[in-house]
Amino acid sequence: MFQDSPIYDRLIAECGDVPAQVRREAERVSRELELVMRPLQSPGHGPGLDRPHAPGNGWQRTALLPGPRPH
Repeated sequence: MFQDSPIYDRLIAECGDVPAQVRREAERVSRELELVMRPLQSPGHGPGLDRPHAPGNGWQRTALLPGPRPH
């Protein structure tokens, strides 16, 4: 990527190849996420198929607004 760049070469020697490490970690996380998400892509769980919603399932937004809190 950076050919004939002594500053970059020195940074790599001192700190390691951080961009390559980040790239490898991002690829690993992407593979893990793909494995975790596969059950949701199985028949009966595809997009556009409505599943009955049970109370308490899924994400809930419960954040409070900034400022004083009522007691």
